[in-house]
Amino acid sequence: MTYLKCHKDGCRFRVWAPEKNAISLKLQQKDKPIPMTRDANGYFETDVPGAANGDRYRYLVGNTLYPDPASMYQPDGVYGPSAIIDHDSYPWSDNHWRVPPKQTLIFYEIHVGAFTPEGTFEAIIPRLPDLAELGINAIELMPVAACSGSRNWGYDGAFLYAVQNTYGGPDGLKKLVDACHRKNIAVFLDVVYNHLGREGNCLEAFGPYFTDQYRTPWGKAFNYDSAWCDGVRDFITGNAVYWAECYHIDGLRLDAIHEIYDRNATTIWDELNKKIGACELRTGRRFYLIAESDSNDPKVIKPLETGGKGLDAQWMDDFHHALYVLLHPEGRKHYRDFGAIEQLAKAWSQGFVHSGEYVRFRCRRHGASSAGIDGEHFIVFNQNHDLPGNRPGGERMSMLVSQPTLYLAAAAVLLSPYLPLLFMGEEYGADTPFYFFSDYQEPATTRNLLEGRKQQFATFQWDGDVRDPQDEACFRQSKLHWEDRGKDTHKKLLEWHRLLIQLRKKHPLLTDLSKNRLRADVIGEKCLSVYRYSEDLTIHL
Repeated sequence: MTYLKCHKDGCRFRVWAPEKNAISLKLQQKDKPIPMTRDANGYFETDVPGAANGDRYRYLVGNTLYPDPASMYQPDGVYGPSAIIDHDSYPWSDNHWRVPPKQTLIFYEIHVGAFTPEGTFEAIIPRLPDLAELGINAIELMPVAACSGSRNWGYDGAFLYAVQNTYGGPDGLKKLVDACHRKNIAVFLDVVYNHLGREGNCLEAFGPYFTDQYRTPWGKAFNYDSAWCDGVRDFITGNAVYWAECYHIDGLRLDAIHEIYDRNATTIWDELNKKIGACELRTGRRFYLIAESDSNDPKVIKPLETGGKGLDAQWMDDFHHALYVLLHPEGRKHYRDFGAIEQLAKAWSQGFVHSGEYVRFRCRRHGASSAGIDGEHFIVFNQNHDLPGNRPGGERMSMLVSQPTLYLAAAAVLLSPYLPLLFMGEEYGADTPFYFFSDYQEPATTRNLLEGRKQQFATFQWDGDVRDPQDEACFRQSKLHWEDRGKDTHKKLLEWHRLLIQLRKKHPLLTDLSKNRLRADVIGEKCLSVYRYSEDLTIHL
């Protein structure tokens, strides 16, 4: 157990601080701190009769009070006290729910704050019938870990176990998951196990959670392989199990795993797979692990016993890049290693486009071949949060290309031999931007953020002024306009997506993701002919 646990008589508190001699618990309703007992592995524990759901508390380390590093809820924000959450008290109604087979999943990525005017978990629930009618059977939530301020993309969370208070907190997320399961929609959650946000992050006050041996582009790397790393590994693997058991989440999307460093013989991936496997046996439910990886390394999705990381699937950026630069010629300026239609044919038939070739952007050879790996191990898309969010104007694909091009782009993804993902609003060609936005509280953080954005855009040769992510207008303007779904060209594009998804689900060739019966031929300079076939069926795309 890596976090506190409620029971019928009270609550058992537990916190890891291996280099501390003393830790005390300070309950808000009690005057005096309660001493905790240290075990041989550096965990401090105490059992408190009468402690109950909603009670606020902090830990006393030296002379300073801190929230719980494994806090389940920060009702007053990341600088306030933690709150006890009794997960066993929630009245779940999804006992018979089972996640659909992986090869049947149609993903839909959502930012909770920007998906509806209200920006909460519960506000998503009335929109679920629309998604179900479209054919979506899996939503993927951008990170909801507690972060500084009221709005954020979520990738700088400070508390990995706590659900953001402005989205509706723990009960809000549970209500959404329960409602999704009633609509036969799985719920995946984006999590960040490579770094933690700076604002409100108190982990270093307790123990060596981070290491100076490695550095990520966003801050200190987690300590997965140095002194005292066992507690860090328990903290992270326990978090994955926590989402499965306490929130009935169906799978995780692991952010930027190429920035997770571990030289141990038994790696974090071995331990994560072992704990998830045990969780699946306890619950009787399948739980998927999906990677974001920049390495183009097929070992990410190969089994542990063959030297792989054992993950179920990964996002495939190469498919997007190869397709995007052909649909929007300006893209060649920013993705200079793409632009040949032969690359799209390779993406369709093999997977990774860069599979050992020299890549100018990286100034080195990059990747290895993924040919022969079934399509159910890859997720492809025309856009996701990063693609509009990392443009100065936050432009979606619908703001860059013609309407006929959007039809072609949708068909390329939804009829591919891979798992498709739509970004919220893509299905009807939303013409609202999606900016990068934040609400940091410390001046140094906001200054560094804006300067970093300027440098990033200069590196990628983006034109246009850089919007300040702290400007609340960036967030407001990123919200979807749901009323547009029923208007003219939006409605027609929505119907096109619905028809493509129906075709994908019903046609026997399109449900086959093995890629053994697929051929992609280049005809001339601009035409790609794709054949999906079996002994008695052929479909020409």
